[in-house]
Amino acid sequence: MKQNEQELLSQASDAVAQCFAEVPFCTLKWGQREVRVGAGQVDRVGKLRIEGRGERTVLMEVKKSGQPRNVREAILALSKYRASFKNAYGILVAPFISDESAEILAEEDVGYVDLAGNCRICLDKVYIRKEGNSNKFTEKRDLRSLYSPKAERVLRILMLQPKKPWLLKPLAEAAGVSLGQASNVKKLLAAREWLCPGEAGFSLTRPKALLDEWSNAYRSSRNSSTEFYAMQSLDDVERAIAGENETKQSSAALTAFSAAARLAPVVRYQRVAAFVSEPSDAVASRLGWKRVTSGGNVTLLQPYDEGVFIGAKKVDGIQIVSPVQAYLDLQANPSRGAEAAEALLREVLEPSW
Repeated sequence: MKQNEQELLSQASDAVAQCFAEVPFCTLKWGQREVRVGAGQVDRVGKLRIEGRGERTVLMEVKKSGQPRNVREAILALSKYRASFKNAYGILVAPFISDESAEILAEEDVGYVDLAGNCRICLDKVYIRKEGNSNKFTEKRDLRSLYSPKAERVLRILMLQPKKPWLLKPLAEAAGVSLGQASNVKKLLAAREWLCPGEAGFSLTRPKALLDEWSNAYRSSRNSSTEFYAMQSLDDVERAIAGENETKQSSAALTAFSAAARLAPVVRYQRVAAFVSEPSDAVASRLGWKRVTSGGNVTLLQPYDEGVFIGAKKVDGIQIVSPVQAYLDLQANPSRGAEAAEALLREVLEPSW
């Protein structure tokens, strides 16, 4: 066993022991590690003495990731191991266990503990549940990989047509990324059980779950944002930005409230927001707008990646970003952005799913 695997197993053992240590009528004693069971191997076997109830065998399975697919693999393994032990109870331990995984484990009557001490253990008269502990083991690397700029291009393509079956090569070509990048995104989504395989390819099955996680991971600060003041009305400003596409001077697309107003109007707004591919100062200079540090009515965004333009379309002659991109930018806006985003979700996104 590699050193980092040994460290994880040791941390997992301590985490489970700590949960039982807080119950005065329970005593857990661990036996040997990595016990062979048929063709498999259980990570740890222990004996739990419950005062007045006798003794139970505890089987611990450790996973590096607590995503649903890994959890189901652990449940299957523990089910097989339990057949070899009398009166055994299975516990899964992972650095971080998602809410969805926790629900799966509860349904299958398998206990779980994460390395922050959050847990659910239910056997005989013993019920231990802890939640809300801040978890420094949250799968940041996983999130950084799935929501990197190139990976987001793949997500945008999938979200535009969630019911369409995809093969890797066409998906990579549509997103403008490498085959390896598309494959990695597929792997990460499959681990969350958000994909459905089929003869014609795989398709996205839980777009809402993806959108929720994506909006939490999305950081609009990655865009270069510049504020300007324009004397024109908001409608004239938005049409002037649309004109940038017609003159081929710059790729441009309205986002946030400016996009939502053309898809699911619900909030009045006083500031135009748009992505532009050319430097913002050059666009503003051409249109006669003044750069300001506050009090502006136009925000021009130079995108952290050209992928923000994927799915952009014209509405009434004005190009706007896709509903997914507009939703992300609205959720990142503290001024009634969530309200506008929910209207967009309800009226545009969910009906398309």
